[in-house]
Amino acid sequence: MGPRDAAGRRTVGAGAVPDARKAPRGAGAGARTKARPAFTDLVSALGALGALDRGPVLLLLDDADAVRTECAGLVQRLLMDVPGVRVLVTCRQALGLGEERVLRVTPLAADSAVELFLARARATAPGFRAEGAQAAAVARICRVLEGVPLAVELAAGQLDGEPSAWALAERLEQGQCWLAAPGPALHRHRSLRSAVGSAYLLCERPERAVWSRSSVFAGAFTEPTAAFLCAGAGVAPHQVSACLARLASAGVLDTLDEPGGLRPPRYRMTRAARDFGAERLCAAGEFAVAVERHVLHHRRLAEVAEHLWNAGDQRQAARLVRDNAADLTALVEYATRPDAPAAQVTAALAAVVDVWFWWTVHEHGEEGRAHLARLLPRAGADGHLVARARWLAAWLHAPGDPATARALLGQVWPVAVLAGDDALIGRVAHVQGVLAWERGDARTAADCFRQAADTVPAHAPGGPAPTVSLAALAVAQAGTSPGAAGRSARRALAYPGVRDDAWAMALARHARAYTDHRQGHTARAWRRAHRTLTTLDTRVAPPGTPDPPDLPAVRASLHRLLTEIEAPPPAPAPRPSVPAPRTDTSTPSRTSSRS
Repeated sequence: MGPRDAAGRRTVGAGAVPDARKAPRGAGAGARTKARPAFTDLVSALGALGALDRGPVLLLLDDADAVRTECAGLVQRLLMDVPGVRVLVTCRQALGLGEERVLRVTPLAADSAVELFLARARATAPGFRAEGAQAAAVARICRVLEGVPLAVELAAGQLDGEPSAWALAERLEQGQCWLAAPGPALHRHRSLRSAVGSAYLLCERPERAVWSRSSVFAGAFTEPTAAFLCAGAGVAPHQVSACLARLASAGVLDTLDEPGGLRPPRYRMTRAARDFGAERLCAAGEFAVAVERHVLHHRRLAEVAEHLWNAGDQRQAARLVRDNAADLTALVEYATRPDAPAAQVTAALAAVVDVWFWWTVHEHGEEGRAHLARLLPRAGADGHLVARARWLAAWLHAPGDPATARALLGQVWPVAVLAGDDALIGRVAHVQGVLAWERGDARTAADCFRQAADTVPAHAPGGPAPTVSLAALAVAQAGTSPGAAGRSARRALAYPGVRDDAWAMALARHARAYTDHRQGHTARAWRRAHRTLTTLDTRVAPPGTPDPPDLPAVRASLHRLLTEIEAPPPAPAPRPSVPAPRTDTSTPSRTSSRS
């Protein structure tokens, strides 16, 4: 009789099923010659246990991945012949039976992963203490490992060989499949590569190809994107959907959106699976091809995002960039490899410049500066694309690093003038206005913004519209020429095409409210600012499609303006006290003296 589980049910493991006795040689035709029990023996044993205990029997089938199809057939037959049996199966994929209840083992939560890491680390390195910076390093390690228990345990065992937890975190950022330990009894638990490789071996050839090619994605991707990347890998486009579904059911991919929802499902590969897939891709000599297709796809994606922004669908443009931000970063990583061809550098630089609104309008300036700093030294000759990239870098550097911004503008100006590019010339003037405003020179700033508004064509892509410069002009004039500031703000609101540019319209409305406030029309300024802020707040996306903050810089400016308007007026300075004349009711005595 087998042991009982926590619920008191009798359990039967693989070794608890009684073996059939071997029949002697020369026995009759009905005698069996194998020691392995037949299905009828298993049914009889389970029935006997149920009869003895007068209750359900729990049968445990552990690690059924290699024989999942046979296991499904066995379980189905058992449920038909022994209705009282309950079967617990551990497997990477569900068996697919009708009454099956699937419990997916998810990665550890952040706190649990840190707790497991510390427990294993103290056993490996007794002197290890997670305090201060070390605690932050441990949290980073568990975050990089995505809470996978085996990975966390293997990483904790590396502390003896690393100078610090920070060094271990840096190494894990580069890859994880090297994690290994000699202790575990099962071979697939001795290294992360073996654990992931055991799932890879169970995949069919098309699934392996999709796994390897998709490993170049750093973030989420969709089925059409995966199909584009798998072109030439021997996988037909119509096969990609089924391969992605099977990889998701095996735990290789995480599904980020509900299948059948408003948006097509997106997939994200776990970090360990991505590292293993990249190894297989390099071993097959296909890494360069996959990266080339990845770069081409995301270059086109950046073009689409810029077209959406210019066409007025700025929320959709920002959502598209937000959903692919990790792969835009990977695009820069691939383009700055030592062996990256010049075409990939050009494509990556063009993609970064095309999504200028993500770095400037949506306040990701630090990331944009970092990308441009890595790409510009590799961009080669001074061309028009390089000039646009330097202008964007100057705009991003203007608030905090004016010296670098001025140096970059000095390189852009000759190229823009020789090319006769009015849009670039005007946008150089706009950045010069920002620099003047930052150093407190409102008059020079106003002159630069006026030049930008008069020079940039109305619908020129690749940067801020003239309305943005007019709004900045109004704000710059408000302190010295309130009347001119009001005219500039009204001109910004009436500029052709402004209603198709939500960002420019919001800036123009803010400028109008700001000039009203400076002119003393406080109530009108409050109404304008509040109405503009309400307009931004009511632009709600469809359910299930979270969006990035809508124009965060404009929203912050409106909140500051409302706070300034609603602040109580400063108390008047106390009037100097004047001594009161002395009053005395007593009659003073008169004295006279004669000289």
